Amino acid sequence: MTDLAALQARAMAKSAPEADEGLIVCDNLVRVYRTEGVEVQALQGLDLTVDQGELLAVVGASGSGKSTLLGILSGLDLPTAGRARVARHDLLAMKRRERLDYRRRTVGFVWQQTGRNLLPYLTALENVTLPMGYARVPRAGRAVRAMELLDLLGVADCRNRRPGELSGGQQQRVAIAVAGANTPQVLFADEPTGELDTASGEEVFAALRRTNAELGVTVLIVTHDPAVSEQVRRTVRIRDGRTATEVLRPGAGGAGSEPGGAEEYAVLDRAGRLQLPREYTERYGLHRRVRLTAEPDHVGVWADRGAGQEAASAADGPAGQDGQDGQDGDEG
Repeated sequence: MTDLAALQARAMAKSAPEADEGLIVCDNLVRVYRTEGVEVQALQGLDLTVDQGELLAVVGASGSGKSTLLGILSGLDLPTAGRARVARHDLLAMKRRERLDYRRRTVGFVWQQTGRNLLPYLTALENVTLPMGYARVPRAGRAVRAMELLDLLGVADCRNRRPGELSGGQQQRVAIAVAGANTPQVLFADEPTGELDTASGEEVFAALRRTNAELGVTVLIVTHDPAVSEQVRRTVRIRDGRTATEVLRPGAGGAGSEPGGAEEYAVLDRAGRLQLPREYTERYGLHRRVRLTAEPDHVGVWADRGAGQEAASAADGPAGQDGQDGQDGDEG
C-alpha cells in the first residue's frame, strides 16, 4: 500500500510551478491595495523572468502596475501573494533587517526626480561614498571606488560640485554612480530620463548601458521614453497588472547600434493565459469570447460571429469563407 506521505509529496511536486532560472523571477505576483474600503488590484498574477546581465525596459500606461512592480523588486513594498525572488532573495520571506541589507548591497535605485537621488549639501564624490559607509566598505577604498564610477559615467570633473551646481543630466549620472557604489547585482531605474531634454536623456541612458556592459550589473528601466525602450534588446509591456507583450530587438543594446529587427510576442503565463494587444482585439472584433482552431503549425483565433454563422463556418471553414478570411481573426 502506497504511503500517504509519499502520495502527498507527489501531489505537491505535481502542483508546484516549474522553477525558472533567472536573476529576477516573479511568479503569479499579486498586489492589492485597500484604502477606505476600496480595493485596488495593482498586480493581477504577473509573471516575469530576467536573466543575469540583461538590460531591459518595462513600459505600460499609467496604472498598469509597473511602478508597483518596481517597488516590490527594490524591496520598498511587499506583494500580497505570489512569488518574487531577486538574486536568490525571497522578497516575501525577508525580515526587516534582511530587507535593509538587501537594499544596501544587492540592488541600487535611481528615481525620476533628480532631487530624490542626491543629498544637496554633499558633493558628488561625497554622495557616492556615503552608501559605502552603510555597507561597511573599508574607508580607505571608498574614494577610489567613487572616482572610478564617476569617471566611468563621464562626470569625474563634477566630483567637488554639489547637486545644485550640476545639470539634470549630470545629477542623474551621479545618481547612477551612487546606485552602483556597493556593487549591486541589479540596478532599478524609474523614468531616469523623464525630466531631461533629449541630449541629456541620451547621456543618462548611455551611462546606464555602460554600467550594464562594463560593470556587469543587470539593469531594469521603467520608462515611457521611446528613445530608451527602442534601444534595449528586450522591452516588457505591462497591461492591467500582468505582463502582456515582449518586444525583442536582437541588434539593439550595443553602443552605436541602430534600432530595428524588432519582433513582438504575446506573453503566455503558467495558466495558459495571454493578452492580445488592444489593436488586434479592436481590428478583428474580438470581444468576450473567441473561437480557437488547432492548425498544423499555429493556433487560429476567431471572432465569435453568433450561432448562425457558426453553422455556416462548419461547412465553409473558419470565418465562413472557405477558411480564407484570415483578416477576421488573429493567428498565434
